[in-house]
Amino acid sequence: MINSGNLVRICLVTVVYGFHFLYSPLFADDRPQWGSKHVRNMISSETDLPSYFNLETGENILWKADVGFRTYATPVVAGGKVFIGTNNERPRDPRRDDDLGVLMCFDEDNGGFLWQLPVPKRESDPFLDWPRTGASSPPTVESNRVYFVDNRGNVLCLDINGMKDGNDGAFQDEAAYYTPAGDEPVGIIEADADIIWMFNPADEAGVHQHDAAHCSILLDGRFLYVNTSNGVDNRHRSVPAPGAPSLIVLDKASGRMVARDGEDIGPRIIHGTWSSPAMAEVNERKLVFFGGGDAVCYAFEALTESALDGGLKTLERVWRFDCDPNAPKEDIHRYQDNRREGPSLISGMPVFHDSRVYVAAGGDIWHGKPWSWLKCIDATKNGDITESGEVWSFRMESFCVTTPAISGDLIYIADCSPAIHCLDARTGERYWSHESRGDFWSSPLAADGKVYIATTRGNFFVFNDARDKELVFETKFDNGINGTVVAADKTLFVATMQRLYAIKEEAVAEPND
Repeated sequence: MINSGNLVRICLVTVVYGFHFLYSPLFADDRPQWGSKHVRNMISSETDLPSYFNLETGENILWKADVGFRTYATPVVAGGKVFIGTNNERPRDPRRDDDLGVLMCFDEDNGGFLWQLPVPKRESDPFLDWPRTGASSPPTVESNRVYFVDNRGNVLCLDINGMKDGNDGAFQDEAAYYTPAGDEPVGIIEADADIIWMFNPADEAGVHQHDAAHCSILLDGRFLYVNTSNGVDNRHRSVPAPGAPSLIVLDKASGRMVARDGEDIGPRIIHGTWSSPAMAEVNERKLVFFGGGDAVCYAFEALTESALDGGLKTLERVWRFDCDPNAPKEDIHRYQDNRREGPSLISGMPVFHDSRVYVAAGGDIWHGKPWSWLKCIDATKNGDITESGEVWSFRMESFCVTTPAISGDLIYIADCSPAIHCLDARTGERYWSHESRGDFWSSPLAADGKVYIATTRGNFFVFNDARDKELVFETKFDNGINGTVVAADKTLFVATMQRLYAIKEEAVAEPND
C-alpha cells in the first residue's frame, strides 16, 4: 500500500443465496461483485467478447466516460448500471470540489452519469485515508441495494437509484456526511447517493485503518462479510489496534455487527488488511475463506440465521494455513523496509475451485521482501494445515497483489516482475509466462476462450486461454490500469486512472482524445 509520498498501490472487489448456487456458473448478464459469485474466481461465462479494439478510431468502443484522475478500483455492473470508485479531481458537482473519495454510477447502455457518493477524507492523519487516492473498493450489488466500503472505512448500504426516488432508509443526514469538517453543507440533489444505513468500524469495532479502505464485500443471505483494513500506524512501526478484528460480519438489513474473527491477527500485520473474503461448500458445510494481513489463509464456518439472535458472535475457525511459515512471527515491525527477510501478507483474494483454495502471499510491495508464492491448499482438512494442507507452491520472483483466474485445468496469476504466468491448476507446473512493462495490479480475467489483463502503465493484453502461449492482441491506453477487466452483457468494462471504457463487438465510439 502507500508509503509516505506515494499513492495507494493495491490491487484492486449481488450474490445469489443458497448452497446450490455456490458452484453454478456466473449468469451471462451482470457482474454484481468483484470475482465470480462467492468463490471469487476471476472468470466469466460471457460470450461474444471482443478480442480487438482500436482506441484511436473508436472501433469496438461502445462508450467512454471521464472519472477522476486516480482510479484504483474494479468496475461492478448490475441492474443496468456501472459502478466505479475514483477520486474527485474532476468534480461532477461544482459545489463539491474538495479532496473526496467518490463512488460513481453510470448508465450501462450509454455511459451517462447517474449519481455519485462523495465522501470527505479523514482529516486527522493522512495515513488513515491517503490524500487524492479516492475510493478504492468495488461495491457489491443485490437487487436495489449497493453495499460499499467508502474511503473512510465505513460500510454503507445505498439505494441503487440514488436520490432520484427520494431519501429512503433510516439514514437521513447525507448532506452532513458529504461535507468536509468545518464547511457548511450544501443541498442534496438527485445526482447524490442515498444512504440507507451506515456502520463505522473505527467507532464500533476499534479498527485503525491504514492508507486506504479496500474491501469487496461478500454477501451471503442476510450476512455481509467485510475485511476491515486494520493496519499499522503512520510510522509503520506498530499496530495501534492489535485487538481489532480483521474480518467482521454485518446484518445486511440493519448494518448491525453480528460476528467477528477471534484470531488475534493484529500484532502480526506488517502493513494492512486488504484481502476480501470468499466462500464455498466443502464436505457439506459452508466455509468462508479469508487472507489475513499476517499471510495466513483462514477458513471459518459460515454463519446461519441463528447468529442474528443474541449478542456478538466469534467466527469458528475450521482451519488455518500459514503461507510463509518460516517468516518471523514476533516483533515483526523491526523488519520494516527490510528487502531481504521479514513477514509476508495476503493482498489478493483466495479463490475456491474443485475442493482447493488458491491464494497468493509474499512480501509487502512497499516495505517487504521482493518475492511471493501462489499456494494451492486442500480445503477439505481441519486444524492447523500449514504442513498437511499444501498441494503445491509456485514461487514468483516479485511481489504479488493479484487474484488468480482458474479456467478448467489452467490457472493464471500475475506479479510485479512484471509477468503473467499460466500454470497447471492440478500440479503447479508452469506452462508459460509473459513479461511486460508496468506492474500487474490488475488480476487476470478468463472469459470466452481468452485471458484479459492490463498493467499500471496502461499496457493491455489478450491471450488465448490455452496451455500454449498465444498473444492475440496488445494495445496501450493513455494512462494506467489498476482494477480487473470486467465482462458483462457481452461487453468488457475497463477502468483506467482517468476513464471508464465499455468495449463491445461492432460498437463505434468517437476517437480517443
